[in-house]
Amino acid sequence: MPGYKKFLTAFFILMFFMGWLVLKYPIPSAVHAQQPTGSVPTVTGTPTGMIVRVNQDLDVINVYAGPSSFLYPSVGVVLKGQEIPAIGVSEDDNWIQIYYPGVPNSNAWVFGPYVTIIKTGRLPLVPDPDTPTPLSTPTIDPTLVAAFIDPVTPTRLPTFTPPPDLIVPTFLPDFEDTNRIPAGLLIMALGFIGGFGALISFLRGR
Repeated sequence: MPGYKKFLTAFFILMFFMGWLVLKYPIPSAVHAQQPTGSVPTVTGTPTGMIVRVNQDLDVINVYAGPSSFLYPSVGVVLKGQEIPAIGVSEDDNWIQIYYPGVPNSNAWVFGPYVTIIKTGRLPLVPDPDTPTPLSTPTIDPTLVAAFIDPVTPTRLPTFTPPPDLIVPTFLPDFEDTNRIPAGLLIMALGFIGGFGALISFLRGR
């Protein structure tokens, strides 16, 4: 019996302590929000129009302030595979105006062959924007330029001295000697004398 009394006493003390905890720290019950009745409006976006995508064979392409890479400066880049909303097309039909935040009017231009149309649509013709004027026109100070140019002292050209006159030798004509015996007659005379001597020698030998 003493053990039974101790058990009852411990039981009542435990129940009292648990009741005190419940009263001091009540367990919050789940709160169910009231469900609204009626229709809930659905938020829908506006159509984006034509969409272009950067070609996969290009890692990056430049974006320009106008439809020309020579007349307009580059304002940014777009990456391979990036999809961009298209706004219009240039007058020569080679450039596409895109939505590009961070630039004036959020409009920029890309070269048409560098992108692919993935959502077709009718693009309006957009006139070319004004070409930007240079901030300053470079001028050259002639005094500053002259300071870096070595002066050239002119030298007098040598005077031309004509060569002496060319002397061409001339030969005087031969004078005919009327008293000279002709060579042919002299040869004939010598031949006659030789023949005559040979005849005399032949006759004496007989």
